[in-house]
Amino acid sequence: MSTIEDPTDDRLEVTAPKTWATGLPAVTHAMQYSLGQTSVRRTALTLLNINQTKGFDCPGCAWPEPAPGHRAKNEYCENGAKHISDEATSRRVTADFFRTHPISELAEKSDYWLNQQGRLTEPMVKRPGADHYEPVGWDEAFGLLAEELRRLDSPDEALFYTSGRLNNEAAFLLQLFVRAFGTNNLPDCSNMCHESSGSALQETLGIGKGSVSLDDIHHSDLILVVGQNPGTNHPRMLSALEETKLNGGHIVAVNPLPEAGLIRFKHPQKARGIVGRGTAIADQFLQIRPGGDLALFQALNLLLLEAEDARPGAVLDHGFIAAHTTGFDAFAERARKASWDDILEATGLTREEIEAVGERVLRSESIIVCWAMGLTQQKHAVPTIREVVNFLMLRGNIGRPGAGVCPVRGHSNVQGDRTMGIWERMPQAFLDALEREFAFTPPTEHGLDSVNAIRAMRDGEAKVFLGVAGNFVRATPDSEVTERAMRRCRLTAHISTKLNRSHTVCGDTALILPTLGRSDRDIQAGGEQFITVEDSMSEVHASRGRLDPASPHLLSEVAIISRLARRTLGDNPSIPWEKFEADYGTIRDRISRVVPGFEDFNARVDRPGGFRLPNPVNEGVFPTPSGKAVFTCNDFEMLHAPEGHLLLQTLRSHDQWNTVPYAMNDRYRGIHNARRVVLVNPVDLEALGLADRTEVDLVSVWRDGVERRAEKFRVIAYPTTPGSAAAYYPETNVLVPLDSVADISNTPTSKGVVVRLEPAVAG
Repeated sequence: MSTIEDPTDDRLEVTAPKTWATGLPAVTHAMQYSLGQTSVRRTALTLLNINQTKGFDCPGCAWPEPAPGHRAKNEYCENGAKHISDEATSRRVTADFFRTHPISELAEKSDYWLNQQGRLTEPMVKRPGADHYEPVGWDEAFGLLAEELRRLDSPDEALFYTSGRLNNEAAFLLQLFVRAFGTNNLPDCSNMCHESSGSALQETLGIGKGSVSLDDIHHSDLILVVGQNPGTNHPRMLSALEETKLNGGHIVAVNPLPEAGLIRFKHPQKARGIVGRGTAIADQFLQIRPGGDLALFQALNLLLLEAEDARPGAVLDHGFIAAHTTGFDAFAERARKASWDDILEATGLTREEIEAVGERVLRSESIIVCWAMGLTQQKHAVPTIREVVNFLMLRGNIGRPGAGVCPVRGHSNVQGDRTMGIWERMPQAFLDALEREFAFTPPTEHGLDSVNAIRAMRDGEAKVFLGVAGNFVRATPDSEVTERAMRRCRLTAHISTKLNRSHTVCGDTALILPTLGRSDRDIQAGGEQFITVEDSMSEVHASRGRLDPASPHLLSEVAIISRLARRTLGDNPSIPWEKFEADYGTIRDRISRVVPGFEDFNARVDRPGGFRLPNPVNEGVFPTPSGKAVFTCNDFEMLHAPEGHLLLQTLRSHDQWNTVPYAMNDRYRGIHNARRVVLVNPVDLEALGLADRTEVDLVSVWRDGVERRAEKFRVIAYPTTPGSAAAYYPETNVLVPLDSVADISNTPTSKGVVVRLEPAVAG
C-alpha cells in the first residue's frame, strides 16, 4: 500500500499575502521538495543540467534561456526545480500498485496523491468490464490501439490530443501519422490557453506568435504585464523584468489580484536578493475588474488619439501607420466614440489611474505588452488582443527593438508543437509541403479542437481518444461533462510519465503507455538521441536527457508514435517510421524540408543555444491578405454579474504546475494546507452576509440552466477586485460550461465565470 497521505483541507491556515517573491525561501522550498523526491546525487544531476546548453530543457514553462555564456549555473526557478525533481523522482508505480488499487478507488484520490505515487514503469491495460489495470506487452498494446483505429467507420472518429510537454520531433511525427491516417483531429492544450492569442495575432499581424526577444524585454522603455502572474507561472521572467528595471525601463502590472512577484523580486543568485530588499518590479498596479482589459486598451487608444490632436505629428508614428498598416481611419473613428462612463464601469479603475498609464506611454519610445491566460480565457479575448495590437501600432511599437507583442506561453513546448503541425486547422501551404515530402494527400477538412472534441465524445461521434502527455480530463472545462464523454469511448489511451486523473476516466478499454521524461537518457538503435523544443520567443534548441530511465520498459514518445504508426498504417503510405525511431536526425532532416525556418535544422540546432526562427513582422513584412498589419474595430464589451453574484477567475496556486499540485500551499497568497478555498473581497463578503472562513458551495450560472456546483469551499477575505472572486483549478473547472467559450478562438472562459456562493450543506 502507498504511504503517501491524501491531504484534506482540515488544517487551513491563512497568513498575510507576501509583498515580494523568491529569495532564499524559494531555494529552500525547491531543495526540500527535490530531496523529498530523490537522492542528493540525483538532485544535483538534474539541477546542474536543467536549461544548460548541453543539458535538458525544463519541462515546465516556455520562458527562454539567456544566450550561452550568459546563463547562471543554476538557470531555473523554484517551480522548475520542483517540476524536474517531480519527473526525476525515485518513486515508482508498478504492476503491484495497480493490483492493489482498483480504478474506482484511484478515481476518488486527489490530483496531489496520484502524482506523488511516482513514475509509471510498464504499459498497462484495463479490459472491458474490469476495475483494475493489468500489465500488457508493448506489442499487444499497439495491436489493441491499432485495431480500434482501423475498425472505425471514419478516421474522424479518432482524437489525438497533445500537451505542450511533447518535443518537436515527436510532435512532427504525431501530426504526420494522424494526417496519414486521414484526419486533422489534433486538439491540443493551446486550444484551452493561447488560442485567442493566435487568432488575434494571425488576423492583425499575419503570424500567430510573439515578436519580441529576451533582449527586447531587457531594453524596453515600458512593459505592460497584463493578466499574468510571473512569480508562480514562469518565475524566470522576474529576472528579465529586473533587468528591464536596472536598465531604466518601467513596468505596469494589470491584474485583478496583486501578485507578489510583480511587487518586489529578490533574485536568489544576487546579493541584493539575499541580503537586500530586492528590486521593485511594477511602477504602477492597475487592479482591474475581470474582463475589463478590452476597455482599458480602448481608453489608452483614445488618450493617444487625443494627445495627437493636441500635438499633431508628435504622438503617433504616422510613417509606420502609412507604410505598414491598413484600417487606421475606420479604427480611429470608432476609437473616438469610447465612453469614459463605460470604460470606468468595465475596468473598475479611476480615470486618473488610466491617464497615468497614458502619460507613461507618451514618455516611452519602446513598449512591449506581455500577457497570458488572464487575457486569453475571457469571452472577448480575441477583440482584447486585437486592441492591444492597435495600441502598439499607434506609436510604431511593432517590429523594432524593445517593442512588440509578447504572449507568454505557460508550457514548455506548446509553441513548438503548433509550429510542427499540431493544429486542427493547419494552413494549406503546410499540408502541401507534407504531400510533396511524403507522397500522400493529407486531409483538408478542419479537425476538432479540444472543446469540440469533448462534444464529439459526448455525442458518440468520437470513439477513440489518444492523449500524448498532459491530463486532459483535468485541464478541460465542465469536468462532469468531460468525464462522461471520455467514458463513452471504446478505447482511451494516454502516453504519460506519471499517474493522473485521466488514467482513472476510462473508455471500455484503456491503455497507459509509459514514456521517457525530458530528463531521461534516450538511446535508440542509432545511438544516444536528443530532442528539440521552441520557447515563447521562437528560440529552438536541443535538449539531452542525462538520467537513467525510470524503467527498462519505457519507450520514448518518438518510438511509441513510430511503432503505433507502423502497426496502424503498414506501408501505406510509405513513410520510414523505423528510421525515424532509430535516428531523430532523420526526422529533423524531413522537418527542414516541410516547416519554414528550419532549413539545415540538424546543423543549426547543434550550435550552443540553437537558433531563432525568423519572424517576418520584425522585418516589416506582414503575411496578411493585404500585406499590411491590420487596425481593427472592436466593439465595447464588459462582463456582468447579477446582483448577489461574483465574477470568478480560476488560477494556479504557487505550489502547482498546470493541473498538478506539488503541495497544498499557496504561500505568496498566504494560503496554507488547503486548496478548496475561494478568495473574495471583504466588501463583497459583507454584502453577501458571509463571514471569513465560511464553508460554501460555488454554483455557476449559465444560460443552459444546468447547475454546476463545486462543493465545500472556504471563503477567504482577500484583496481581489470588488465584485470578483478567485479559486484554484482544476478543482473549479467543473464550473466552466463547455459552451462558454471565447468568441472566434473557442477557448474556455475560465477567467469570467458568473457564480453565486451558497452556504454548504452540512454532512
